[in-house]
Amino acid sequence: MNPLIDFPQTAYGSLDFAAITPAHFMPALDHWIAVAEQRQEAIVANPDTPTFANTIEALEFSTNELNMISSCFFNLNSAETNSEIQEIARSFSPKLTAFSSQTLLNEPLFLRIKAVVDQAEAGLTAEQERLLQETYEGYVRNGALLQGADRDRLKELNERLSTLSLTFGEHVLAETQAFEYQTEDVAVLAGLPEDVVDAAAELATSKDKTGYLLGLDMPTYISVMKYAENAALRKHFYTAYASRGAQANEHNNEEVIREIVNLRLERANLLGFESHAALTLSKRMAKTPETVFEFLDHLKLVATPAAQKDLAEVSDFAASEGAEMPLQAWDFSYWAEKLKKATLSLDDQALKPYFRLENVLDGAFAVAGKLFGLTFKPTDAVSVYHEDVDAYEVFDREGTFLSLFYADFFPRDGKRAGAWMTSYRSMYAVGGTEVRPHISIVCNFTKPTATKPSLLTFNEVTTLFHEFGHALHGMMAKGTYPSLTGTSVYWDFVELPSQIMENWCYQPEALALFAKHYETGEILPQSFIDKIKESQTFLEGYMTLRQLNFGYLDLSWHARTEPFTASVAEHEAVALKETSLFESLEGTLSSTAFSHIFQGGYSAGYYSYKWAEVLDADAFERFEEEGIFNETVATDFAVVLSSGGTVAPDELYKKFRGREPKVDALLKRAGMAA
Repeated sequence: MNPLIDFPQTAYGSLDFAAITPAHFMPALDHWIAVAEQRQEAIVANPDTPTFANTIEALEFSTNELNMISSCFFNLNSAETNSEIQEIARSFSPKLTAFSSQTLLNEPLFLRIKAVVDQAEAGLTAEQERLLQETYEGYVRNGALLQGADRDRLKELNERLSTLSLTFGEHVLAETQAFEYQTEDVAVLAGLPEDVVDAAAELATSKDKTGYLLGLDMPTYISVMKYAENAALRKHFYTAYASRGAQANEHNNEEVIREIVNLRLERANLLGFESHAALTLSKRMAKTPETVFEFLDHLKLVATPAAQKDLAEVSDFAASEGAEMPLQAWDFSYWAEKLKKATLSLDDQALKPYFRLENVLDGAFAVAGKLFGLTFKPTDAVSVYHEDVDAYEVFDREGTFLSLFYADFFPRDGKRAGAWMTSYRSMYAVGGTEVRPHISIVCNFTKPTATKPSLLTFNEVTTLFHEFGHALHGMMAKGTYPSLTGTSVYWDFVELPSQIMENWCYQPEALALFAKHYETGEILPQSFIDKIKESQTFLEGYMTLRQLNFGYLDLSWHARTEPFTASVAEHEAVALKETSLFESLEGTLSSTAFSHIFQGGYSAGYYSYKWAEVLDADAFERFEEEGIFNETVATDFAVVLSSGGTVAPDELYKKFRGREPKVDALLKRAGMAA
């Protein structure tokens, strides 16, 4: 029996992770591709006049099982991979891409879709009209109008790009996992939090090594950057992290980047666009590269002087404490943290005891309960893919089952760095029956030790709430068609639900729900809350310019209209000249580990984080004006969350806010308003 083909009876139709092995994936992929092909052949062979039901709707549901098993595979390849899964990915991904290309370039199928569009069928709902429009435009944007050699070339490009994306990610993961820093002298680790030192000792023991062993996982890296008193140690970690994919070894990503960039450009040109960015942004709120550049340039004018002021402030403070000048990139976080402690009396280490992971998660649940009436119940009835993963049943205000929710919080071998939300099954309705979603969030927080629970920095608290916002977007989905529900929205809109949730982390009324000392139960003191709110503007100019830096770098690769043959390092230096505050260290590059744009889905879309910040600040301003748990406002925002892509994002936002978004609230929140 193959649990990815036979789908055993499980609670809520969940994946039986305990029974799934890597060997199941390729047979399941072949099976469900064949089933989808048969369904699509039946659509084409149907002698009846093409209609929405027998063509668009039938096509929409033709890949349900295929989507579920491919989601399972790619999610495991990110959160619980191994050499066997990575080897399978080299066949799995191109085969899936080939099927997708075959579907999108199926001319008889496209002609039926076009016939439905042309006949303007009466009686369709607004959601059906949107699915029809998105389906037709999706086919056109993916080459349905191409013929002959151009069509064949597009298939080749899609498959090669799929492989290159995997290769890029494998290189970054391999470099991250290969790094180890071992010392037997605990004095070298001076300044690091006790739990990080304890974890380093435990890691050394687990690998039969002496002393202390630190990896390059995100919690460890950030701790070294912010707290290690040893500047040489900070530089060592910074260099290792910033040189991933840039070293002269088998994991170098520079040639991978050249090929990805050039093939994306060629693909865009084939489809009638002058750049990959133009192609991508044609289905975004921003619509054109010019709009994005104008957006970034506008923020840069405000952020640059603010960032320079922030850097000067940190440098002056560091100099007064005897630090060597000029300040280097690996020094900034360390001295910024000390400055924050000195000026705001806010110390992340003093805050951490109030943010036990379990309490913070319960706090996210409580906020969702107060806003949207949701309840979360732990369950052992569903299988999980690792012992660190917890599963929950989610219910709505009426007690009706809403979603499965998986939470995976700790670093481990085989898990990529960062934090993300993902879906194992989208929400849809068929035959009058709702099929509810299965949603997961994955983070990399410090593991509990033998003496301490997992305690979060405040930044990690906002990270959890951020990913939980994405999860709410998926879990609260309402609609009929899986390609329009949940997080299936324009990329520069998808971060609104995640980023707006971070705002509750700064609100006393919300913090009172979960910010309690893990030993004493004491509520986070008001003085700390005041400092947390004050910290919203701390070095915000610097942080804004840093985000713009990544946005410009992304567009420098994807708004180009000529093939790239030059040096990656030289290109990056030019692209970042106006937004970099530090001299680059030889041998380090951002591009070679920029997984968001070369492995994930953010190519020509990294600006969307800042774009969505404008939306979230503006939207949250309504909560601030009417009450952060105001029932009317929450009910209105629930419409944004539940609608997914069934309604155009511009329309959804204007309905919630009553007008177009304004940048004023963001600049005010960041302390950069004129």
